[in-house]
Amino acid sequence: MRTLILFILLSAPHVDANTIKSGPMLGHTTLRAANIWVQAKDKGEVKLHYWEKNQPKNITKLSALLNSELGNIHTFKLSNLYPATEYQYQVFFGKKPKKAKTFSFTTQKLWQWREDPPEFSVLTGSCNFENEADFDRAGKPYGDGWEIFYRMAEEDADMMLWLGDNWYYREVDYTAEQSLLHRVMRDRSWPHLQPLMHSMPNYAIWDDHDYGPDNAASDFIFKEKSLELFKNYWANPSYGMPEAEGIFSKVQFNDVDFFLMDGRYHRSHEKFPDGPEKIMYGKAQLTWLKNQLIASKAPFKFIVGGNQMLNDHHPWEGWDKYRHERDAFLQWLDDNKIPGIIFLSGDKHHSELLKVYRGGNYPLHELTCSPFTAGTHEHALENDLKNPSLVKGTLVGTKNYCKLDFKGPRKDRRLEIQVIGPEGQVHWTKTINSSLLTSKE
Repeated sequence: MRTLILFILLSAPHVDANTIKSGPMLGHTTLRAANIWVQAKDKGEVKLHYWEKNQPKNITKLSALLNSELGNIHTFKLSNLYPATEYQYQVFFGKKPKKAKTFSFTTQKLWQWREDPPEFSVLTGSCNFENEADFDRAGKPYGDGWEIFYRMAEEDADMMLWLGDNWYYREVDYTAEQSLLHRVMRDRSWPHLQPLMHSMPNYAIWDDHDYGPDNAASDFIFKEKSLELFKNYWANPSYGMPEAEGIFSKVQFNDVDFFLMDGRYHRSHEKFPDGPEKIMYGKAQLTWLKNQLIASKAPFKFIVGGNQMLNDHHPWEGWDKYRHERDAFLQWLDDNKIPGIIFLSGDKHHSELLKVYRGGNYPLHELTCSPFTAGTHEHALENDLKNPSLVKGTLVGTKNYCKLDFKGPRKDRRLEIQVIGPEGQVHWTKTINSSLLTSKE
């Protein structure tokens, strides 16, 4: 096994001490590459040196100017790494650093054509509200319980997937393009978020609050600025396609595929009359998704969206308010007998597992995970308990996160889902076997 030591050196001309504001955050990590995002308090140059642990003289040196217009940030894209290798790196301040904390990450294993895929775990969830008294609504603060992030950082997990509402723009933010940056910078820099950003690769989608106003759609006039900020504050593998802007992308982690969807940038207003012109994802994005699903050989194919996609029994935002688009896609899944589909969503301020039966095909599951720290909707759970698609005993109305464990041999993989509270209490556990997510001929 090979080990690399990485040193990040921050220095700025005419500045006494250029220190980190947030990060470093580990982003997209593959067999031979990794993205590392960092933000400094002051503008200037950022340098990254890395080498193998046993070959400290074989140093690779990277440098770049911090993006001062977007808050002194930069994402390094490391290449030519080795699979299944633990890397260590350090962040230094000044030209002659003496002490620094050491962080580490591990690249993915090259198991294909060699052995069964590895067992691994993914953490996920949504809705992180950081209070700011000057601009929040009057009354009891909406956010609390940030210790949940420290517990998540201590989990034996390999990947973190943020499901949207990762920060909450306020009225003082989304009414002017130049005001959006304040919220992103402030909410990214909280101490309770840093350990999770260090401890595993972080991936993200957005929902309404980290895109723009409540229930925002394509009519948000500053959506291009919002997209620019999202792309620069996360280190995902990609963002959209040339034919369709947005944040949608694919994450292949070991033998599981996560298709990150953008339900905001092209979205019609929810009150727009249903029909061919009303879209949540749009033709270009859904065509991209269909091609991805057909090409995917993963035993589990997660379609990841900010809003719920299969729920037909609620008054809130969801793909059910876009029936013309959604039902046609679900019919396409049926017609093409795509195996391994699971929907994954956030937004609802409670967690639950839905199971939708369909004639002549395996049932579709949707796991909803929410909230981290935002207010819960315990007062509104009575309606959800009446949902015939709800898997009994899975509705959790308190703050929580979800853990997905993937186990078993290549031809018989299984997914174990846990919903976990801030103190580590497991609310429920369910197992789904990949062999059951296939069409019955």
